[in-house]
Amino acid sequence: MSVLATCAVPHPPLIIPSVGRGKQDGIQATIDAYNEVARRIAALAPDTILVVSPHATIYADYFHISPGESAKGSMASFGAPFTRMELDYDKDFVRELAVEARHEGIAGGTYGEREPKLDHGTFIPLYFIRQYYTDFKLVRMGFSGMPALDHYRMGQCIARVAERLGRRVVLVASGDLSHKLKEDGPYGFVEQGPQFDEQIGRIFAQADFLQLLDMDPAFCDRAAECGLRSFQIMAGALDGRAVTSELLSYEGPFGVGYGVAWFQPGDVDKDRCFAPQLERLQQERMEARRAAEDPYVRLARYSLECFVGEGRRCDHLEALDAVLTADEVAAGVRDELLERAAGCFCSIKKDGQLRGCIGTISAVTPCLAQEICRNAISACSQDPRFDAVEPQELPSLVYDVDVLGSAEAIDGPEQLDVKRYGVIVTRGLKRGLLLPDLDGVDTVEDQIAIAKRKAGISADADVKLQRFEVVRHL
Repeated sequence: MSVLATCAVPHPPLIIPSVGRGKQDGIQATIDAYNEVARRIAALAPDTILVVSPHATIYADYFHISPGESAKGSMASFGAPFTRMELDYDKDFVRELAVEARHEGIAGGTYGEREPKLDHGTFIPLYFIRQYYTDFKLVRMGFSGMPALDHYRMGQCIARVAERLGRRVVLVASGDLSHKLKEDGPYGFVEQGPQFDEQIGRIFAQADFLQLLDMDPAFCDRAAECGLRSFQIMAGALDGRAVTSELLSYEGPFGVGYGVAWFQPGDVDKDRCFAPQLERLQQERMEARRAAEDPYVRLARYSLECFVGEGRRCDHLEALDAVLTADEVAAGVRDELLERAAGCFCSIKKDGQLRGCIGTISAVTPCLAQEICRNAISACSQDPRFDAVEPQELPSLVYDVDVLGSAEAIDGPEQLDVKRYGVIVTRGLKRGLLLPDLDGVDTVEDQIAIAKRKAGISADADVKLQRFEVVRHL
């Protein structure tokens, strides 16, 4: 026995009648599709239903699997305290899944549960399923902040445990789509919202799991998606199997996308082993990016790799000799880096997510080459938001270097442009800076608020404003 089927479902509380009280009529297609999924699950008669929920216990670097004998839950938080349930956990499956994850080098298990009650991302799918079928035990888990490949591998662990234990398992991937589909919706509108939902709809209809794993994290964050990592775990549970997929419904009348999809596994299909395909794609992309790096970025990378990989601070002259080509020296790049002094920021990303960023508003070293080397090392080791970069991470890192122009005082926010200008806010001895053209920073108000927060300045405090331009090197 193994994974019999999987489904992707949303979790809007109002589709439960005692919560919606008539408002659920606006998403009847979602309710109808939910009932169809529940009927199909009942027909399969699984021993275990595994729900991956964005509202279970979530950690950045750990997959949490709910422990214990059983769990209770209700819709009390949504005004329906008498809509409740209690379910037994499949303890053997939970134990074996934690063991399997550790065996595969994946950080996951039952430690650190913060809320034992059933969350609504779990409760709502089970509410519909239990209208048709109740003879099952539950496994509940959250996802993590780790890369897509780790979520896919966690899904593979689920399939292996189901096979080893002889369990008939259905996996339910709970998750809404974009939360930013309408200006008058609860979270507003961004153009990436409907774009994300369109892509997910196509992925669901075609079972295109490689694209599901390869979606740009910055784009997904902008879309304010909810369930992508649940869906990636689901895809891993179907690894190496032919899949028949159906997008049963999609709608977003309230500004949040709701999709219901069904995935039925078939025979073994080696072409649908997506982990190695994703690794090859990422490696090719990394090699192409490194081949196209400009000399400023190569300088930052060389300095950082000497520090992390060899445990030494290289001299900036050594770094220049190592990274510049003869043509670049002839073109004056070396002279520019040695003769110009300027502030700069070095940013490091891993798997599309920020891994460190440190910089200087104005020059603190005699030349830009030395400034870049210094700030690259600081970005990998002194950014208080992150642990220091480890040697094994070096092949996965990408860099950019922003060289700052001179700061000029301005009279007010109307002289800012988030795409063109960075901002410096000052109040007394406190000063904060934010670079221009950053993902997720769409307005001048956002830009100033973030710069204040970085400086420890209260949101309503008056500040002096300066603006500056940057040259971004990739």
